[in-house]
Amino acid sequence: MNKILVVDDDAHIRKLIRLYLENSNYSVVEAEDGQEALTILEKETVALAIVDVMMPNIDGYELTEDIRSFLDIPILMVTAKGESQDKVRGFRAGTDDYLVKPFDPVELVLRVEALLKRYNIGAENQVKIGSILIDKDSLTVQSDDKSVALKRKECELLFVLASSPGKIFTRNQLIEKIWGYDYEGDERTVDVHIKRLREQLEHFEEISISTVRGLGYRLEASHD
Repeated sequence: MNKILVVDDDAHIRKLIRLYLENSNYSVVEAEDGQEALTILEKETVALAIVDVMMPNIDGYELTEDIRSFLDIPILMVTAKGESQDKVRGFRAGTDDYLVKPFDPVELVLRVEALLKRYNIGAENQVKIGSILIDKDSLTVQSDDKSVALKRKECELLFVLASSPGKIFTRNQLIEKIWGYDYEGDERTVDVHIKRLREQLEHFEEISISTVRGLGYRLEASHD
């Protein structure tokens, strides 16, 4: 049973979220502020965090950045703020999705399910193609004699492509899988990350990222 961390200083909101999550067969642990949430995360294994923005001590933006510094779990930000700049700030802090209060609890559960599914591309955090190992935990691409460090989004993008060699992914699909479907940016974000990845991968002859004109990108594996 997946354990969900709910962080909100409003006990009534926490109770509502707990009710719907438990009815959907999730285990729930609660924190009333960011500091308590970090203490919980140091001791317990959590599959996903639901984080409110306006909280005392450590707000939701700072908490999201703190979580991102040591954990790779999906984060759903829940807030009364609905302005575009607040959403942009949330995504820049590292949230995967954004839900504005008042929200439909059923929609919240559906978004939790979608995020868990997106993160569980495979239960493993590694994918191997020939002699090349892509590791999401260490953010590296390694072969027998080479190792390259990637930025987190670059590694997540490569991991998605490498999990299905030869499969074409559209830019929109990649944005939804990695940045979330409420991402405020545009498709050029994918192009920039692909360009950086190609530069990092130029010394690995077994794999390459090809552009499929009018469609998107796919990872080519030379050993196939």
